Amino acid sequence: MYEKTYPKKRFKITIDFLKEHLSTNDTILDLGEQNPLSTLMKNEGFNVQNTNGEDLDNDQTALINNNYNVLTAFEIFEHLLNPYTVLKNCKANKIVISVPLRLWFSTAYRSKTDMRDRHYHEFEDWQLDWLIEKCGYKITARKKWAHTVNKIGIRPFLRKFTPRYYMILAEKI
Repeated sequence: MYEKTYPKKRFKITIDFLKEHLSTNDTILDLGEQNPLSTLMKNEGFNVQNTNGEDLDNDQTALINNNYNVLTAFEIFEHLLNPYTVLKNCKANKIVISVPLRLWFSTAYRSKTDMRDRHYHEFEDWQLDWLIEKCGYKITARKKWAHTVNKIGIRPFLRKFTPRYYMILAEKI
C-alpha cells in the first residue's frame, strides 16, 4: 500500500515516525543534499532545509550558521568518520537519526566506484544510544524494522525478520 505514495518502505516508516513525534512548526535541518526523502518531508508539510553535500567531518558550518530546532540524519552517520563532532556542534533541541544496523551475516557496505558511499560505521543499537547520550541528548523514542529483499538465499531470508534499520528521537538534556 505504501508504494503508491512512498518509493521505499523505510520512507513510509520514517514519515510516520516524524508525524508522531514532530510538529510541522519545527524547523528541520536535514543532513545531506536534498533527496527523495527530504522532498517527501516537505510534501508532508515539514519545514526542511538541507545541507549542501559538504564533508561534515571537516566542515560543520551548516550546523553552526543555520537556524533550526530539529536535526535529522537519515542513513548519514554510518558515512561519517566522526559523528560525535557533528552532534556536539548541533544546536537542535531534538534530533532524529536513523542508521542501518550492523548485521552478523553481512559485512559493512563499501562501494567500489564511489568513495563517499562507504560505511565507516555499522552501528549496533547500543552504540548509537551511547553516542547520543554522550553528546548530551536523552532518547525519548526508538524504532527498529527489518528490510526484506526479493532474492532467494540465506541472507535474504534472514533479512525478513532481522532488524536492519534503527531510528531514534532524542531531546537535549
